[in-house]
Amino acid sequence: MSGKLLYLIGASGSGKDSLLEGCRQRLQPHHGCFVAHRYITRAANVGGENHIHLSEDEFDMRANMGMFAMQWYSHGYSYGIGSEVDSWLAKDVNVVINGSRDYLQIAMASYPNLIPVLVDVDDEILYKRLMKRGRESEEEILRRLDRHRHIVDTLPEGLITIDNNSDLQDGVDALLKLIESMAPHSLKPVRATH
Repeated sequence: MSGKLLYLIGASGSGKDSLLEGCRQRLQPHHGCFVAHRYITRAANVGGENHIHLSEDEFDMRANMGMFAMQWYSHGYSYGIGSEVDSWLAKDVNVVINGSRDYLQIAMASYPNLIPVLVDVDDEILYKRLMKRGRESEEEILRRLDRHRHIVDTLPEGLITIDNNSDLQDGVDALLKLIESMAPHSLKPVRATH
Protein backbone atom coordinates (compact mmCIF):
# COMPACT_ATOMS: atom_id res chain seq x y z
CA MET A 1 0.00 0.00 0.00
CA SER A 2 1.47 3.33 -1.01
CA GLY A 3 -1.15 5.73 0.36
CA LYS A 4 -0.73 7.17 3.84
CA LEU A 5 -3.22 6.56 6.65
CA LEU A 6 -3.70 9.61 8.88
CA TYR A 7 -5.03 8.15 12.11
CA LEU A 8 -6.73 10.84 14.21
CA ILE A 9 -6.89 10.31 17.94
CA GLY A 10 -7.94 12.55 20.80
CA ALA A 11 -10.18 12.70 23.82
CA SER A 12 -13.93 12.79 23.48
CA GLY A 13 -14.76 16.48 23.08
CA SER A 14 -11.45 17.35 21.39
CA GLY A 15 -13.29 18.09 18.15
CA LYS A 16 -12.23 15.22 15.87
CA ASP A 17 -15.66 14.90 14.27
CA SER A 18 -15.88 18.65 13.63
CA LEU A 19 -12.39 18.70 12.09
CA LEU A 20 -13.21 15.76 9.83
CA GLU A 21 -16.49 17.33 8.73
CA GLY A 22 -14.70 20.60 7.98
CA CYS A 23 -12.16 18.70 5.89
CA ARG A 24 -14.86 16.78 4.00
CA GLN A 25 -16.37 20.10 2.91
CA ARG A 26 -13.04 21.46 1.62
CA LEU A 27 -11.20 18.46 0.16
CA GLN A 28 -10.44 18.75 -3.56
CA PRO A 29 -9.08 16.17 -6.06
CA HIS A 30 -5.56 17.60 -5.80
CA HIS A 31 -5.48 16.65 -2.10
CA GLY A 32 -5.50 12.95 -3.09
CA CYS A 33 -7.25 12.12 0.18
CA PHE A 34 -10.53 10.68 1.43
CA VAL A 35 -12.08 10.90 4.90
CA ALA A 36 -13.38 7.44 5.79
CA HIS A 37 -16.71 7.03 7.56
CA ARG A 38 -16.87 4.77 10.58
CA TYR A 39 -19.41 1.96 10.89
CA ILE A 40 -20.85 2.07 14.43
CA THR A 41 -23.60 0.26 16.30
CA ARG A 42 -24.56 3.62 17.84
CA ALA A 43 -27.73 5.21 16.40
CA ALA A 44 -27.13 7.79 13.67
CA ASN A 45 -28.64 10.64 15.70
CA VAL A 46 -26.39 10.03 18.75
CA GLY A 47 -22.97 11.58 19.21
CA GLY A 48 -22.86 14.09 16.38
CA GLU A 49 -20.56 12.00 14.15
CA ASN A 50 -21.28 11.51 10.44
CA HIS A 51 -21.12 7.71 10.70
CA ILE A 52 -22.90 4.72 9.19
CA HIS A 53 -25.20 3.04 11.70
CA LEU A 54 -25.31 -0.75 11.78
CA SER A 55 -27.30 -3.02 14.05
CA GLU A 56 -25.27 -5.42 16.20
CA ASP A 57 -26.25 -8.31 13.92
CA GLU A 58 -25.29 -6.47 10.75
CA PHE A 59 -21.99 -5.38 12.28
CA ASP A 60 -21.20 -8.97 13.29
CA MET A 61 -22.14 -10.26 9.84
CA ARG A 62 -19.84 -7.74 8.14
CA ALA A 63 -17.04 -8.50 10.59
CA ASN A 64 -17.37 -12.26 9.99
CA MET A 65 -17.25 -11.70 6.22
CA GLY A 66 -14.05 -9.62 6.46
CA MET A 67 -15.65 -6.29 5.54
CA PHE A 68 -13.66 -4.27 8.10
CA ALA A 69 -10.04 -3.23 7.79
CA MET A 70 -10.10 -2.32 11.50
CA GLN A 71 -12.59 -2.87 14.30
CA TRP A 72 -12.82 -2.29 18.04
CA TYR A 73 -15.30 -2.09 20.88
CA SER A 74 -15.52 0.98 23.10
CA HIS A 75 -18.02 2.59 25.51
CA GLY A 76 -20.70 0.02 24.70
CA TYR A 77 -20.49 0.22 20.90
CA SER A 78 -18.74 -1.64 18.08
CA TYR A 79 -16.70 0.47 15.66
CA GLY A 80 -15.37 -0.49 12.25
CA ILE A 81 -13.37 1.04 9.42
CA GLY A 82 -14.48 -0.49 6.13
CA SER A 83 -12.12 -2.59 4.03
CA GLU A 84 -12.58 -0.05 1.21
CA VAL A 85 -9.78 1.98 2.81
CA ASP A 86 -7.32 -0.76 1.79
CA SER A 87 -8.37 -0.32 -1.84
CA TRP A 88 -7.93 3.45 -1.59
CA LEU A 89 -4.50 3.14 0.00
CA ALA A 90 -3.45 0.62 -2.68
CA LYS A 91 -4.35 3.24 -5.32
CA ASP A 92 -2.03 5.81 -3.68
CA VAL A 93 -4.93 7.72 -2.12
CA ASN A 94 -4.29 9.01 1.39
CA VAL A 95 -7.01 8.32 3.95
CA VAL A 96 -7.96 10.10 7.18
CA ILE A 97 -9.82 8.14 9.85
CA ASN A 98 -11.18 8.83 13.32
CA GLY A 99 -9.32 6.11 15.18
CA SER A 100 -9.30 4.66 18.66
CA ARG A 101 -6.39 5.40 21.00
CA ASP A 102 -6.65 1.86 22.39
CA TYR A 103 -6.44 0.35 18.87
CA LEU A 104 -3.49 2.50 17.71
CA GLN A 105 -0.74 -0.07 18.32
CA ILE A 106 -2.65 -2.76 16.39
CA ALA A 107 -3.27 -0.33 13.53
CA MET A 108 0.41 0.70 13.44
CA ALA A 109 1.44 -2.96 13.15
CA SER A 110 -0.97 -3.46 10.22
CA TYR A 111 -0.28 -0.20 8.35
CA PRO A 112 3.40 0.77 7.95
CA ASN A 113 2.32 4.05 6.29
CA LEU A 114 0.18 5.04 9.30
CA ILE A 115 0.75 8.54 10.69
CA PRO A 116 -0.73 9.11 14.16
CA VAL A 117 -2.27 12.57 14.55
CA LEU A 118 -3.31 13.81 17.99
CA VAL A 119 -6.10 16.39 18.15
CA ASP A 120 -4.95 18.21 21.27
CA VAL A 121 -7.04 20.37 23.58
CA ASP A 122 -6.05 21.80 26.95
CA ASP A 123 -7.68 20.10 29.94
CA GLU A 124 -9.59 23.22 30.99
CA ILE A 125 -11.14 23.72 27.54
CA LEU A 126 -11.89 20.00 27.22
CA TYR A 127 -13.59 20.03 30.62
CA LYS A 128 -15.80 22.98 29.58
CA ARG A 129 -16.72 21.34 26.27
CA LEU A 130 -17.68 18.08 27.95
CA MET A 131 -19.71 19.86 30.63
CA LYS A 132 -21.51 21.89 27.96
CA ARG A 133 -22.28 18.73 26.00
CA GLY A 134 -24.08 17.39 29.07
CA ARG A 135 -23.80 13.67 28.30
CA GLU A 136 -21.75 12.74 31.38
CA SER A 137 -21.56 13.61 35.07
CA GLU A 138 -18.70 15.74 36.36
CA GLU A 139 -17.15 12.64 37.94
CA GLU A 140 -17.24 10.79 34.59
CA ILE A 141 -15.68 13.81 32.87
CA LEU A 142 -12.86 13.98 35.41
CA ARG A 143 -12.20 10.25 34.86
CA ARG A 144 -12.11 10.88 31.09
CA LEU A 145 -9.58 13.69 31.56
CA ASP A 146 -7.36 11.45 33.71
CA ARG A 147 -7.53 8.69 31.10
CA HIS A 148 -6.72 11.17 28.34
CA ARG A 149 -3.63 12.45 30.18
CA HIS A 150 -2.42 8.88 30.77
CA ILE A 151 -2.89 7.92 27.11
CA VAL A 152 -1.18 11.09 25.83
CA ASP A 153 1.83 10.25 28.03
CA THR A 154 2.14 6.83 26.37
CA LEU A 155 1.69 7.87 22.72
CA PRO A 156 4.40 6.91 20.21
CA GLU A 157 7.20 9.18 19.06
CA GLY A 158 6.72 10.94 15.74
CA LEU A 159 3.16 11.86 16.61
CA ILE A 160 1.84 14.91 14.77
CA THR A 161 -0.27 17.28 16.89
CA ILE A 162 -3.13 19.47 15.72
CA ASP A 163 -3.99 22.19 18.24
CA ASN A 164 -7.78 22.52 18.49
CA ASN A 165 -7.97 24.93 21.42
CA SER A 166 -9.25 27.97 19.56
CA ASP A 167 -11.38 28.55 16.48
CA LEU A 168 -12.54 25.38 14.71
CA GLN A 169 -11.49 26.84 11.36
CA ASP A 170 -7.90 27.08 12.59
CA GLY A 171 -7.95 23.36 13.40
CA VAL A 172 -9.47 22.50 10.01
CA ASP A 173 -6.82 24.66 8.29
CA ALA A 174 -4.05 22.84 10.19
CA LEU A 175 -5.43 19.41 9.24
CA LEU A 176 -5.83 20.45 5.59
CA LYS A 177 -2.27 21.79 5.56
CA LEU A 178 -1.07 18.40 6.81
CA ILE A 179 -3.13 16.61 4.15
CA GLU A 180 -1.73 18.89 1.44
CA SER A 181 1.84 18.26 2.59
CA MET A 182 1.29 14.52 2.06
CA ALA A 183 -0.59 14.70 -1.23
CA PRO A 184 0.92 12.51 -3.95
CA HIS A 185 3.24 14.75 -6.01
CA SER A 186 1.35 14.12 -9.24
CA LEU A 187 -1.85 15.48 -7.66
CA LYS A 188 -0.45 18.69 -6.19
CA PRO A 189 -2.01 21.74 -7.86
CA VAL A 190 0.04 23.47 -10.49
CA ARG A 191 0.18 27.22 -9.89
CA ALA A 192 0.67 29.52 -12.81
CA THR A 193 3.65 31.86 -12.64
CA HIS A 194 3.75 35.34 -14.11
